[in-house]
Amino acid sequence: MIVNRILSLKGRDVTTIDPDRSLSEAAKVLAERRIGALLIVDGHRPVVGIISERDIVRAVANLGAKALEEPVSRFMTEKVLTCTGETSIPDVMEMMTQQKFRHVPVVEGGRLVGIVSIGDVVKERLEEVEAEAEAIKEYIATA
Repeated sequence: MIVNRILSLKGRDVTTIDPDRSLSEAAKVLAERRIGALLIVDGHRPVVGIISERDIVRAVANLGAKALEEPVSRFMTEKVLTCTGETSIPDVMEMMTQQKFRHVPVVEGGRLVGIVSIGDVVKERLEEVEAEAEAIKEYIATA
């Protein structure tokens, strides 16, 4: 299984925000879209950074409500690891586990083409395991 399978099922829609937008605006978008992270784009590079709900909570915990007026670029994670549509699901799972993050942008040919979350990856893996178990049951029943 590869990342393109997840994207074919969930879609390639990616919610982004400019680096100069406020943390408050980012929080509103996350809440409205019911998502856990936004990719930061500037029109020059496919991904400049990522800001998650956890980043926002940390910013408010450290600076108080005034953090919400600051630009997302101040709190975003700049070192963003990406994958391609051809990356295997186990490789994405390993990347997420080792690096301790929950979202991986999908970049191909220098363009942002999607994003996968830990929930997407777990759902896909569970479906794969269930299909394997069903195939084994059918094999045993017909043997």
